[in-house]
Amino acid sequence: MTDTPYERLGGEAKLRALVERFYALMDAEPEYYGIRKLHPDDLASSTDKLFMFLSGWLGGPSLYVERFGHPFLRARHLPFAIGTSERDQWMDCMARAMAEERIAPELQALLAGALARTADHMRNRAE
Repeated sequence: MTDTPYERLGGEAKLRALVERFYALMDAEPEYYGIRKLHPDDLASSTDKLFMFLSGWLGGPSLYVERFGHPFLRARHLPFAIGTSERDQWMDCMARAMAEERIAPELQALLAGALARTADHMRNRAE
């Protein structure tokens, strides 16, 4: 049996809860307006896509790749102006969601590091 971050997180149900909390916070909290405005009014599709992406990224089922093919994250985010502020808002929102979902602190730290590298790579706006 492998010990993937997906399994350590708690699998499908826990990942779904984390992603739903992430988008609920983004939708409700004014400090995340900068990233909220980059999303459609209805967050259902965004929620599903992030859940599917993170499933495979964390070592679980490759749901996103099976449905949409390679994620090409940077290319898919190029239409949106993403700078340091947006990166930091995304990271803060995810950190808060992980804490509220009571993800184990050592897993939070591991995920935060990996997500920070990915979020930083999404920046496409000079500041």
